[in-house]
Amino acid sequence: MRVPLSWLREYVDLPAGETGRDVAAKLVDAGLEVETVEQLGGGLKGPLVVGQVLTIEELEGFRKPIRFCTVDVGQANGTGEPQEIVCGARNFAVGDKVVVVLPGAVLPGDFAIAARKTYGRTSHGMICSGDELGMGDDGTHGIIVLPHEHEVGTDAIELLQLVDEVLDIDITPDRGYCMSMRGVAREAATAYGLPLRDPALLDVPQPNSYGYPVKIDDPAGCDRFTARTVTGLDPDARSPIWLTRRLQKAGMRPISLAVDITNYVMLELGQPLHAYDRSSIDGTIGVRRAEQGEKFTTLDGVKRTLDAEDLVITDNSGPIGLAGVMGGANTEIADSVTDPETGAVTGTTEVVIEAAHFDAVSISRTARRLKLSSEASKRFERGVDPQAAAAAAQRTVDLLVLLAGGTAEAGVTEVIAPGAPRTIAMAADHPDRVAGMEYGRETVVRRLQEIGCDVYGQDELVVTVPSWRPDLAAPNDLAEEVIRLEGYGNLPSTLPQVPSGRGLTARQQLHRRVGRALAGAGYVEALSYPFIGEQVFDQLQLPAHDAARQVVKLVNPISDEEPALRTTLLPGLLGALRRNDSRGSHDLALFETGSVFRAAAQPGVAVRLPVDRRPTDEEIATLNAALPAQPRYAAVVLAGAREQAGWWGKGRPADWADAVEAARSLAVEAGTELVVRQGQYGPWHPGRCAELVVTIDGVEQVIGHAGELHPRVVKAMGLPARTSAMELDLDRLAAAGGEALQAPRISSFPVATQDVALIVDASVPAASVEAALRKGAGELLESLRLFDVFTGEQVGEGKKSLAYALRFRAADRTLTAEESTAARDAAVALAGERTGAVLRGA
Repeated sequence: MRVPLSWLREYVDLPAGETGRDVAAKLVDAGLEVETVEQLGGGLKGPLVVGQVLTIEELEGFRKPIRFCTVDVGQANGTGEPQEIVCGARNFAVGDKVVVVLPGAVLPGDFAIAARKTYGRTSHGMICSGDELGMGDDGTHGIIVLPHEHEVGTDAIELLQLVDEVLDIDITPDRGYCMSMRGVAREAATAYGLPLRDPALLDVPQPNSYGYPVKIDDPAGCDRFTARTVTGLDPDARSPIWLTRRLQKAGMRPISLAVDITNYVMLELGQPLHAYDRSSIDGTIGVRRAEQGEKFTTLDGVKRTLDAEDLVITDNSGPIGLAGVMGGANTEIADSVTDPETGAVTGTTEVVIEAAHFDAVSISRTARRLKLSSEASKRFERGVDPQAAAAAAQRTVDLLVLLAGGTAEAGVTEVIAPGAPRTIAMAADHPDRVAGMEYGRETVVRRLQEIGCDVYGQDELVVTVPSWRPDLAAPNDLAEEVIRLEGYGNLPSTLPQVPSGRGLTARQQLHRRVGRALAGAGYVEALSYPFIGEQVFDQLQLPAHDAARQVVKLVNPISDEEPALRTTLLPGLLGALRRNDSRGSHDLALFETGSVFRAAAQPGVAVRLPVDRRPTDEEIATLNAALPAQPRYAAVVLAGAREQAGWWGKGRPADWADAVEAARSLAVEAGTELVVRQGQYGPWHPGRCAELVVTIDGVEQVIGHAGELHPRVVKAMGLPARTSAMELDLDRLAAAGGEALQAPRISSFPVATQDVALIVDASVPAASVEAALRKGAGELLESLRLFDVFTGEQVGEGKKSLAYALRFRAADRTLTAEESTAARDAAVALAGERTGAVLRGA
């Protein structure tokens, strides 16, 4: 909403020295968002005067039409002689009054005017267009042609109101009443503590039975319809300068007198209006819902297909307007046309003025479905004062009579659906409890009365809400009004008192350790949106019965393509990997930790928690019970080179083993032992997939998977070849760990190393052999590492050789060769018993 300061001063007697920035600061303190304060006419310097064109000479021999004019500017040039000016515009003629800028003047943009020779003549100034003066679009894109009544030599800066300040206010949805000068003036009057001259306080005649007939078939969609008729309009009447300038400053383009007046009243009072050419209306005006598939051509010339929810204005011929959005082309105010032979001017001479109140939800849905946002729909969908309809219609009638020479018919139509004022019961100290400071009943009542409320009662107030504030519906809305008018800056700032020594929870500490560990291993954290589309489960090849397919869907998603909360971190991470790879970064290692959302078998219903006190434990528990389970997961994805090639060596590509190693590093941070064994699940390659297992309360649980992705998944998601990934449940990993990490005890005694090579069937997982070796070696085993895997004729078909390095150490003595050998033999024996392993070379 653009608010010219000069216009605002008509309704509020602002202090004479107040600038636009001063007023903006007051409005910001009152809760309005003032984006900018535009200085119109900044740097403008005269002389800029009204002139009359005396002669026009067409100059020949140039690529574009050029005219040499003499213009009478009175005594503005100091001589009284005609001013010689070269001009390329063609929308003026001899005898027209124009705006002339003389040498020595400066136009907006620091454009200095001086006499200069051009097209073989000397031009002593310029004949100005609206754009050159910073006035905006007047619809002509040419020279300003003034009405003939303005005297030659008149100061055009004052005449055209070129110097002003305009406040550009971003109106939030709950402040629809401020999409009018009336609403902003009310806020300014309250902020300054000054009286308001309400432009809606007009003498309006009572409705009678001989007004234009109106029938409302849908009172829920239209609860108020006012119709007034004006006849005898001069079709050649033009909008006066003051009217067009106010529209331009407010960001609207002048069109014709009747349309300009309806736009002006809408800006002034906030009530959208529409003017119909009475001669084009066939019978009674009606309001109804459209028929499904009904066709209608709007003012912009577009033929639109209507929905059964759309509200339309009709006559006997069908729709003549899309209620609250845009009028119809079939009843449009006709442009004036001059007969070239007789000079007679024809056009619209009788109009019917519509001022109605429509359902906000209905208008909003229609405007969005048709992608047809208009100045009217913007106001209706935010809430319009229904009581202002009659005043807006009267104001329009008065201006048409004044400016177009019309006659107002005595008939007044006003159809009103039954209704009652809205009241809200509120404790007098409710704003005090919400704000955390004491205002007192007197302040609360005074502030509510300032915004137009009627307030009754002592400790328990009964508040009647004004008709222009549909956003006030609950005690908290009233409390907000009191708080904002008293000043948000006056609210106390109280920091919560946190007991010392608590620090991060164990869950938070693990989360940080996991992030540091993965970052230290060369992974880069990627944060993705927690929303997915269900088609991604097909791309990941998840079974139809998989629990991950049971999603929680959002009622109002950001994107219709991703309406569900994620049940896995992989889609977001793989999407980030794909984008980076497509932009030239091919060696990638990404990780993410975050919540996933698991739908409950029976969805709960969330309760509305109070804001004036701390919710009870039962209320919080009820709310938590309605939420989906939100376990925290960790995931990594890899592609390209894991180790870069260089002078130090060939490097190596990332593979499934790196994904498994990332899981092992997280288990170390959680202080638990992770069992890795061959598995098969969803997106992973069946032969290169490891399932990650921990023991919780004596029961083994699979908490995730790691390995190389299936080629079909890679192709479906557009990923680099041989992409690997790991994902696990971080909360269950933490549950398997101890209360606190135990630092390793370092022995000062020497280590004894024993290497063993075991031959097993190719189908035996290395993890099973390793588990048996650890169990059999006993307490003396410090570490065990697989350093070689060999297959070939030497070990036999269907066999493989696994070579392990075993490190033995005692905490209190130096081990003898016999002790380390005995521990190794025990480990080999148990491996042979459990896995069929045979010592190579035995």
